[in-house]
Amino acid sequence: MTKFVPYANEADVLHIGHLSIENRLDRITLSGDVDLTADQAGLRDARALLKVLTDVVARLEAQDLPSTLPPPDVKTVANPFG
Repeated sequence: MTKFVPYANEADVLHIGHLSIENRLDRITLSGDVDLTADQAGLRDARALLKVLTDVVARLEAQDLPSTLPPPDVKTVANPFG
Protein backbone atom coordinates (compact mmCIF):
# COMPACT_ATOMS: atom_id res chain seq x y z
CA MET A 1 0.00 0.00 0.00
CA THR A 2 1.30 3.46 -0.83
CA LYS A 3 1.85 5.97 1.96
CA PHE A 4 -1.45 7.71 2.73
CA VAL A 5 -1.08 10.75 4.98
CA PRO A 6 -4.57 11.78 6.16
CA TYR A 7 -5.58 15.38 5.47
CA ALA A 8 -2.30 16.05 3.60
CA ASN A 9 -3.63 16.85 0.13
CA GLU A 10 -6.56 16.81 -2.25
CA ALA A 11 -5.20 14.08 -4.50
CA ASP A 12 -4.58 10.73 -2.78
CA VAL A 13 -7.10 7.94 -3.23
CA LEU A 14 -6.66 4.44 -1.83
CA HIS A 15 -8.65 1.42 -2.94
CA ILE A 16 -9.34 -1.53 -0.65
CA GLY A 17 -11.65 -3.91 -2.46
CA HIS A 18 -14.28 -1.65 -4.00
CA LEU A 19 -13.89 0.86 -1.16
CA SER A 20 -12.37 4.21 -2.14
CA ILE A 21 -10.69 6.30 0.53
CA GLU A 22 -10.25 9.86 -0.71
CA ASN A 23 -7.89 12.31 0.96
CA ARG A 24 -8.93 15.93 1.40
CA LEU A 25 -7.48 18.76 3.45
CA ASP A 26 -10.46 18.85 5.82
CA ARG A 27 -12.06 15.40 5.47
CA ILE A 28 -11.53 11.80 4.45
CA THR A 29 -14.27 10.37 2.24
CA LEU A 30 -15.02 6.64 2.19
CA SER A 31 -17.31 5.31 -0.52
CA GLY A 32 -18.07 1.91 -1.96
CA ASP A 33 -17.73 -1.43 -0.25
CA VAL A 34 -15.25 -4.08 0.73
CA ASP A 35 -15.86 -7.68 1.72
CA LEU A 36 -13.59 -8.73 4.58
CA THR A 37 -13.61 -12.41 3.75
CA ALA A 38 -12.38 -15.13 6.12
CA ASP A 39 -9.22 -15.81 4.11
CA GLN A 40 -5.77 -14.31 3.54
CA ALA A 41 -7.16 -11.69 1.12
CA GLY A 42 -9.74 -10.60 3.71
CA LEU A 43 -7.09 -10.39 6.40
CA ARG A 44 -4.89 -8.27 4.11
CA ASP A 45 -7.79 -5.89 3.35
CA ALA A 46 -8.77 -5.69 7.04
CA ARG A 47 -5.21 -4.79 8.03
CA ALA A 48 -5.01 -2.14 5.30
CA LEU A 49 -8.30 -0.60 6.44
CA LEU A 50 -7.22 -0.70 10.08
CA LYS A 51 -3.92 1.05 9.20
CA VAL A 52 -5.71 3.86 7.36
CA LEU A 53 -8.27 4.39 10.12
CA THR A 54 -5.61 4.25 12.84
CA ASP A 55 -3.65 6.96 10.99
CA VAL A 56 -6.82 9.08 10.60
CA VAL A 57 -7.64 8.81 14.32
CA ALA A 58 -4.06 9.66 15.33
CA ARG A 59 -4.05 12.72 13.08
CA LEU A 60 -7.40 13.92 14.46
CA GLU A 61 -6.35 13.36 18.08
CA ALA A 62 -3.22 15.46 17.49
CA GLN A 63 -5.24 18.54 16.51
CA ASP A 64 -7.39 21.09 18.25
CA LEU A 65 -10.65 20.34 16.43
CA PRO A 66 -13.79 22.47 16.05
CA SER A 67 -17.07 20.88 17.14
CA THR A 68 -18.21 20.66 13.48
CA LEU A 69 -17.04 21.80 10.08
CA PRO A 70 -19.24 23.83 7.76
CA PRO A 71 -20.42 21.96 4.67
CA PRO A 72 -18.03 22.14 1.71
CA ASP A 73 -18.38 25.11 -0.62
CA VAL A 74 -19.85 23.58 -3.78
CA LYS A 75 -19.95 25.67 -6.93
CA THR A 76 -21.89 24.96 -10.10
CA VAL A 77 -20.14 25.70 -13.37
CA ALA A 78 -21.43 25.78 -16.91
CA ASN A 79 -21.20 22.49 -18.78
CA PRO A 80 -18.20 22.85 -21.11
CA PHE A 81 -19.63 20.12 -23.38
CA GLY A 82 -23.15 21.51 -23.68
